[in-house]
Formats: sequence, C-alpha cells, structure tokens
Amino acid sequence: MEHLTVDATLDATGLNCPEPVMMLHQKVRDLPASGLLKVIATDPSTQRDIPKFCVFLGHELVAQRAEADTYLYWIRKKAD
Repeated sequence: MEHLTVDATLDATGLNCPEPVMMLHQKVRDLPASGLLKVIATDPSTQRDIPKFCVFLGHELVAQRAEADTYLYWIRKKAD
C-alpha cells in the first residue's frame, strides 16, 4: 500500500474504542472529497469498527493490513 499517495494520516496508536473511530470521523471531515487517509491503530476492535464506519458513511475502504499488533487502513473519502 506504500504506492498510495495519502492526503493525511491519523495515528490512533494506544487508543481504545471508541476513540479511534471518533478521531477518524473528524479527520475524514477535514479531508477534501476523494482524499485518501491512512489510519494507524493498535485496538483490535478497529478491524470491525472501521469497515463498518466506511460502509455506513459511504467511504471506500481501499485497503487494510495487520502487522503484529498494528492495524493499518487506507480510506478514500466519498466524493461530495
């Protein structure tokens, strides 16, 4: 996923539910339409919550990956 050019990064390491998704909601708001956000998290519940967040709000979960105890997500904001 390193070939993707991100517009912003959200580092939610060390935070537990619901904080990562609350921060994600605010960060996505600040992105331009079709902007790409990379999220770094350590809470395993993000594996469930972030895909649901994307489906519910219409954003595209471009990719997700788990590395050891870190979860990475690339989210494209829906076009306005």
